[in-house]
Amino acid sequence: MDHRFVGIPELTAVPRVAVVVDVMRAFTVAAWAFSRGAERIVLAPTVEEALALKERRPGWLALKDGAPAAGFDAVNSPGLIRSRDFAGRTLVQKTTAGTVGALAVADAPLVLCASFVVAEPTARYLRDGAAGPVTFVVTGEDGRADEDLACAQYIGAHVSGERVDPAPYVHRARNSRAAADLGAGRRAGCHPDDVELCLEVDRFPFVMVARREDSLTVLRPVTAPATPAG
Repeated sequence: MDHRFVGIPELTAVPRVAVVVDVMRAFTVAAWAFSRGAERIVLAPTVEEALALKERRPGWLALKDGAPAAGFDAVNSPGLIRSRDFAGRTLVQKTTAGTVGALAVADAPLVLCASFVVAEPTARYLRDGAAGPVTFVVTGEDGRADEDLACAQYIGAHVSGERVDPAPYVHRARNSRAAADLGAGRRAGCHPDDVELCLEVDRFPFVMVARREDSLTVLRPVTAPATPAG
């Protein structure tokens, strides 16, 4: 299957199949939220819209990048949400890169959001259900973030169905600028375990599919196809 790797600024047309990658930390956080029972995640274009969505719908929760802020119930950190109970809840997520990338391709027929924690299930889903070339949207640093590019390339290599050693890809992500910033505590709203949690490969068995629902872009977990025996 053909695929290409682009940054958000390079998106000039709606792709047929888009995989939006944000390892540190939007789509690692989203996967953790689903593992803690969240029903769906609404992707918001701005902080103001995230708060407005929460205000209009009692029971919804909002999370964002950076330090805790009034009106927000969580921050964009896997280490800080991994013990939360989100059973049956709707979360509204606004981040600097991941949600921006997903909203940029929201009109594509198929949009998957991904990170290392759902990499292999995402590849299986593409093998079984993707029609057409895959555009990997590398969200960090205008497409230059090595943790996102490494994850995208790992998923791309997996799409062929061959066994792929994740170690070289994880090594690149561990040595990325984002990992260094998180490890040194230079990003607000982080936890000391965030880097390691973002580098766990295939921790969760689902994929995350973004679709238009009325006027919203909504992310939901979907069970990936089973791996064929043998």
